[in-house]
Amino acid sequence: MNATENLQLHLTEYSEKFIELAGKYDRTIHPSSELEKIINDYSNFITNERNEEAWDQLEQQEPGGFQQQVEALRKNSALCVAIMEKYRALKLLDGQAGITDYFKNIESCIEQEFGSFQVTSESKVLLVGSGSFPMTPLLIAKRTGAEVVGIDIDDEAIELGSRVVGALGKGLKIRLENAFVENLDFTKDATHIIFSSTVENKYDLLDQLHALTNEHVIVAMRYGDRLKSLFNYPRREVDGRKWKVVETVLRPDHVFDIALYAKA
Repeated sequence: MNATENLQLHLTEYSEKFIELAGKYDRTIHPSSELEKIINDYSNFITNERNEEAWDQLEQQEPGGFQQQVEALRKNSALCVAIMEKYRALKLLDGQAGITDYFKNIESCIEQEFGSFQVTSESKVLLVGSGSFPMTPLLIAKRTGAEVVGIDIDDEAIELGSRVVGALGKGLKIRLENAFVENLDFTKDATHIIFSSTVENKYDLLDQLHALTNEHVIVAMRYGDRLKSLFNYPRREVDGRKWKVVETVLRPDHVFDIALYAKA
């Protein structure tokens, strides 16, 4: 089996496994260990540079079919990441500690989230796609004292995330809401906005945010291109009349990269 066949076989196997494990979620922690293992393996797979050449060959050989496979796998892996966050929240609330390699990878990315654009105690940070285990709001609020608002469209994620914040973030200026950016008063005051890499319509929302935000806002767009697009929605061109890229934070060993935008 050559490198491209091997890569395609892995993609098929991961996709099938993600579908199977997503179907096992029952709002308990019992099926969690198998999902944690495959997410950790998958994280290592997409950051392995040895897969890059096979990726290029597959893109050239069958661009249409390969792209469909990538898009389907991305949706399935994003769903499983959301479920794994729920497992982590449930474990914490049940008194069980522990952290997977995937979460270690994400948390180390947070350290350089805004590059040279520092978050201070005076900052107001909005996170789009806060999830069930809101690591980013907790870390930012704890280390900087900034006010942080996280939004998510998943009711269960907001419920679990709020309980996690209650357990780990007592006294911190954090709140989570099931809300859209256009209906949130906080949007116009935000100094920094972060988009989760698994928010599918993040670039449509960025376009919408131009009219809703102040002129000095900085937006951190988490994204993944090429192999990393198996796990994250990729970077897109933006309307140059509205937004400009002011910095890019590339992290070869991490599951996503970050593009920082300011108003044009």
